Amino acid sequence: MTNRTIIIAGATGLVGKSILDGLLADDTVAEVHSLGRRTSTIQHFKLTTHVIDFTDLPALPQADELYLALGTTIRVAGSQSAFRAVDYDAGLAVAKAAQVAGVKKVGLVSAMGANARSKVFYNRIKGELENQLTQLPFEGLVIARPSLLIGNREMVGQPNRRGEQWGFVLGKRLGFLIPSNYKPIEAATVAKALLSEVPYAKGKKILLSGSMRSGK
Repeated sequence: MTNRTIIIAGATGLVGKSILDGLLADDTVAEVHSLGRRTSTIQHFKLTTHVIDFTDLPALPQADELYLALGTTIRVAGSQSAFRAVDYDAGLAVAKAAQVAGVKKVGLVSAMGANARSKVFYNRIKGELENQLTQLPFEGLVIARPSLLIGNREMVGQPNRRGEQWGFVLGKRLGFLIPSNYKPIEAATVAKALLSEVPYAKGKKILLSGSMRSGK
């Protein structure tokens, strides 16, 4: 694979930043188009940043792959409806626009517990987006469902999440008691797994933390 053109949404986030770094370092990637609500501070000859309104998307550039790493929390968003607008509406809108632009393969950063029938609002929204992407005619869809993420959110301009901080502490102390899929995982590990799987994806594949950590 050479001269790949990539679209990424959510490149300013914890996992998204690691995905972007990997794409820019990949010799088989010719162009990266990053979609966001503000201008990126990253400068690279491969990178084009598109400042957009996710509720009114323009036509996207022709591309081969899409990486969806959009995400927030209800606390940061301010309400359930605002959370849904980011984690579901924006993600689905980008996926549909990317499909029109010729994208064949998609990598999605979802969450452990994603289930459209879940009683937990966060998990339900994640599951609903997964279901919608499954129905779009992509050649390959890789869904990463990480457990609690490890990474420095302050470095990407985000507030640290208390649940992730506690999960990291407990993981270090009681990791031997926690099943592999539920242990905290580095954001960079999630990114690496998607970058390895998406270019060769056929059909739908779900990656859990255990498999992403082991590389299998």
